[in-house]
Amino acid sequence: MKYLLRRWVAAIPVLIGVSLIAFALSVLSPGDPAVEALSQSGVREPTEQEIASMREQLGLNAPYAVQYGRWLANAVQGDLGTSYMTKEPVSAELLRRLPVTLSVSLMAVLFAAGTGIPLGILMALRKNSLIDHAGRAIGLLFLSIPGFWLAILLITLLSEKLQLLPTSGYGTWRHIVMPAIVLAAGTGAVLMRLTRAALLEVWGQHYIVTAKAKGLHDVRIMLRHGLRNALIPIVTVLGTYFGAILGGSVIVEVIFALPGIGRFAVEGIYRRDYPVIQGYVVFTGLVYILFNLLVDLSYIVIHPQMRLGARMR
Repeated sequence: MKYLLRRWVAAIPVLIGVSLIAFALSVLSPGDPAVEALSQSGVREPTEQEIASMREQLGLNAPYAVQYGRWLANAVQGDLGTSYMTKEPVSAELLRRLPVTLSVSLMAVLFAAGTGIPLGILMALRKNSLIDHAGRAIGLLFLSIPGFWLAILLITLLSEKLQLLPTSGYGTWRHIVMPAIVLAAGTGAVLMRLTRAALLEVWGQHYIVTAKAKGLHDVRIMLRHGLRNALIPIVTVLGTYFGAILGGSVIVEVIFALPGIGRFAVEGIYRRDYPVIQGYVVFTGLVYILFNLLVDLSYIVIHPQMRLGARMR
């Protein structure tokens, strides 16, 4: 509990810094949100008086310090403001769209871990074999492919040619297969190479040599003894990756027309919707900090030496 408390206290300045940067980027960006708000209300050519009235209504005439302080005080209470586009609370919009991003993120993590880790184990067991060389080449290929290009390729092949999956939208699990594959491709390749390297690093440790001397099979040694001690870098990548894509898979959500929080943020940027931009940045920062904390806690569960060190402290 003391460790958790220290981490949360240390996260407060980070969140304040994130919110300050988000606010600064919003107010310094070109364009007038009052004009955008009027256009959303149906006013195509607003007069100066209408713009001034809307700026007063939105609180944009107050000094920047007052605007930031007012917004931060509300954000601490869970109120991220009201969207100029939808006229709805930003917190409610983010929560409404979160299940879409969450479902894509979960499937992407399952794809990445379900392919990268087993292939990495196989490559470590067959070091310097044809399987190992082919796996490293495939991993490098997927790391080099841009996500948007892979998305277009999948749409052309699986949707247009084979007609197996829908091209866009959201409603069933079939709608999130291609977005999840796009998100998982690069990280799956990283996990594959990282698993191989981590297992080969622990393969020469004394406890592995002892297990071999007992006559245990290499596969059993790798899975029961080697993998657990090699999990820390793997869990680190998975945790930070999941936190990042849960914060918003912007490109994928735009390409596949998914109504997630990433697409919501892009729409807010186009329309100079300050509360949406600020709320999105703070939300993603909070998610990222939370998942980093969970990763740190998982180290104590996974690694016996760290658990012993935590008890001694």
